[in-house]
Amino acid sequence: MRKQLKEAKRIVIKVGTSTLIYPNGNINLSAIDQLAFTLTDLRNQGKEIILVSSGAIGVGLNKLNMDKRPPTIPEQQAVAAVGQAELMNIYNQRFLTYSQQIAQLLLTRDVIEFPESRKNVTNTMDQLLKMGIIPVINENDTVAIDELDHLTKFGDNDQLSAIVAQLIQADALIMLSDIDGFFSDNPNTNKDATLFSEINEINDALLQLAGGKGSRFGTGGMYSKLKAAERVLEHNGAMILANGKQPKIIFDILEGKIIGTLFI
Repeated sequence: MRKQLKEAKRIVIKVGTSTLIYPNGNINLSAIDQLAFTLTDLRNQGKEIILVSSGAIGVGLNKLNMDKRPPTIPEQQAVAAVGQAELMNIYNQRFLTYSQQIAQLLLTRDVIEFPESRKNVTNTMDQLLKMGIIPVINENDTVAIDELDHLTKFGDNDQLSAIVAQLIQADALIMLSDIDGFFSDNPNTNKDATLFSEINEINDALLQLAGGKGSRFGTGGMYSKLKAAERVLEHNGAMILANGKQPKIIFDILEGKIIGTLFI
């Protein structure tokens, strides 16, 4: 099954905040540079690449010298607005090092609910890809508040990446997180937890393993990731969940190596 990843031409890459921000709150410039290098090289190979990036609030907290996420929605939206601009500055700088042009798209969930909006967004992404440009997509945090509930630590960019993959009919969605894949139990607390190499169906038993909607599994929102995988599987797509600590892992994934969890 993994061999078909070698043939993937249109690929969505989703990176979480944990890839972009160190645990101490500082920006992981090494990972961002590695990501820019990797995605540019894939573009040079002739692949069409879309990046769905979290990190606006994390970068905003760093920029504003704040050590913790503020409690109110307006404060979080303000931090996200600052952070989104800074994040795009960093991305632009690093991608231009490799002569790769990027573009920013800020989306809200309703883009898939209104046919005209959906058509416009899809046309924009298609045109950017035709021009050899890498779209960098994030949820518009100053408008959409679904993912800003400070009581839940994982947002909806997992879902957003699956929606984008669906809209542009991507061959694969590679989701980089802070965990090696989907496990039978929390590997941080159970050394006997086993990694699922391949999953073909999202069922209630798996969702229970993920800890349910209101909890956290490991340090990433596994329930959110399973729901994203469910959307991908519904549209006969493929999704790989892997550790994004070293973004160059994307090369190995697309070579068909047994890395992370493949949902197909």
